[in-house]
Amino acid sequence: MQIQTIVDYFKKERERHLEELKQFLRIPSISAVTDHKGDILHCAEWVAESLRQAGMENVEIMPTEGHPVVYADWLHAPDAPTVLIYGHYDVQPADPLELWEMEPFEPVIKDGKLFGRGSTDDKGQLMLHVKAVEAFMQTEGKLPVNVKFCIEGEEEIASKHLPAFVETHTDKLAADLITLSDTQMHGPGQPTLMYGLRGLAGIELSVQGANSDLHSGLYGGAVQNPIHALSELLASFHDAEGRVAVEGFYDEVIPLSQQEREAFKKVEPDEEKIRKDLQVKDLYGEKGYSFYEQTTSRPTLEITSVSGGFQGEGIKPIIPNLATAKIACRLVAAQVPDHVMDAIEDHVVKHTPAGVQVSVKRSLWGNPFITPIDHPVMVSAAKAYEETYGAYPVYTRSGGSIPIVEVFGRLLEAPVVMLGFGLPGENLHAPNEHFHLENWDKGLETISRFWLKIAQSNE
Repeated sequence: MQIQTIVDYFKKERERHLEELKQFLRIPSISAVTDHKGDILHCAEWVAESLRQAGMENVEIMPTEGHPVVYADWLHAPDAPTVLIYGHYDVQPADPLELWEMEPFEPVIKDGKLFGRGSTDDKGQLMLHVKAVEAFMQTEGKLPVNVKFCIEGEEEIASKHLPAFVETHTDKLAADLITLSDTQMHGPGQPTLMYGLRGLAGIELSVQGANSDLHSGLYGGAVQNPIHALSELLASFHDAEGRVAVEGFYDEVIPLSQQEREAFKKVEPDEEKIRKDLQVKDLYGEKGYSFYEQTTSRPTLEITSVSGGFQGEGIKPIIPNLATAKIACRLVAAQVPDHVMDAIEDHVVKHTPAGVQVSVKRSLWGNPFITPIDHPVMVSAAKAYEETYGAYPVYTRSGGSIPIVEVFGRLLEAPVVMLGFGLPGENLHAPNEHFHLENWDKGLETISRFWLKIAQSNE
């Protein structure tokens, strides 16, 4: 079929679609506030009805230990792949209200932007997929691919119950690929494919010395000071050039390809500007990698806090009996958090100074995620973006983590494509959140092109 038929439908129905989106935005579905539990349920019902009206089948509001998940499917394309679409209908609180230029839950369109809480994160972007379904059903009577929706109400409170839900319902959610639109483009007119997220491993170190604090005049110099020992141990985690010195730390890291490094040059920030903005004399990091590569695509080991001894005003001349530190590691594909923490524990054993005992507590886990940029679904997504925007997408990785993305990819054993249409500066999580309507229009077209391309690639 011709994409123009779909695009014409979007143009014809644009005013109605935006009015429906405004209805969605008026529901204060704030997941973090107990008083809004009724609004959350109302919003789930609204989403379910919207999916039914679009042409989806088997629509269910499925309970979790927290807020419900809305599920729907349309599975009548036997020779086509199945796409699972993830999104969330919950939003952040609107506070501080006095900084909004309009009512946060009374959406308005101004200067080509739709203002309102949830407009870019994630109600506006989620509705792109719903309206793409409607367009195909109304013009063709069918979809080019099989489609499933999994829309949660707890993303803004860290998707507390969704991993268990996905694990319980892997058969129901099974798909050939997962897509979501909850990320940003690099800039206006510049589509972006974020294809990697870092994982996380966190540990806490406790260095125990004597059985109590000691008088420094009576014992100083003769009994090991846990703060001295901890300082020596922490210093051993990196070499002089910023590389993590833990044996085996890099063993599972997938090296950056030359194609990736060339792609990153298009999104590299100005390192001199970063230095000046941060008011630091020099930047620091693993040699041979740019600032962007270091912060998105290389693993790190950061000491996030150190504590020990008397913390009050003045100096208390003691040898403390305990010193502690917390460490957070950002991981990249294909590192496994427990393997990294095993390596750190081995390092601690080998480098513990005499006179103290060190205990290690594991406290944070999060797997990294990556869909290679040359994966067929990524190639199709890149072409869909290019045909819509007239610009080939740039490829980015995130320095942070979106745990549920990795959960979907791992449990469903499928690639994840993040089709973001937000822009930097749209104030997600802040007052005056908005969504540029140019990207509403182009988002609808991009998603439609993407479905057509992955259907064609399967023929």
